[in-house]
Amino acid sequence: MDHSRPEPTVLQAIRERRSVRHFLDAPVDRDLIREVLQAACWAPSGLNNQPWRFAVVRDPELKEKIAGLTRYSETMRQAAVLIPVFLDHETSYDYVKDCQAVGAAIQNMLLAIHARGLGAVWIGEILKNKDKVRDALELPERLELMAVVAVGHPAHRKQSSHRRPLEEVVVLER
Repeated sequence: MDHSRPEPTVLQAIRERRSVRHFLDAPVDRDLIREVLQAACWAPSGLNNQPWRFAVVRDPELKEKIAGLTRYSETMRQAAVLIPVFLDHETSYDYVKDCQAVGAAIQNMLLAIHARGLGAVWIGEILKNKDKVRDALELPERLELMAVVAVGHPAHRKQSSHRRPLEEVVVLER
């Protein structure tokens, strides 16, 4: 993996990042995943409680178990790494604020993944089976699944997207 690629500016990365659902059959370096997780940990959180917890899943059998719990199973099977992201209820003090903090951590991860030339997709549909995912990972009940991030080397970069114009989303300006 070439780490010499110039890092995009934050605003450029925000505009260019896309959900990647098709991956090459290639491993992702452990140090890159650690860098991505470190970026996630720099997200803001109320009282700096840092309520996020991460599992890093590379094991094919465990990936298969988790993939079987979502309709996006093929994406998960193709990904080199799955990162289930949890809210730790033992560190939580306000559920909504802590869910927002975990979301911010996930966004940091996605931007770091993009900046390093990798691809990822935030899978939320699997939450219908959040207890089964936690059980498959043999983790304690205090951890509530918030998402699974599938990470790998993109098979292509043809993803496109659009956003609503600001006139549709700004509800007040005075």
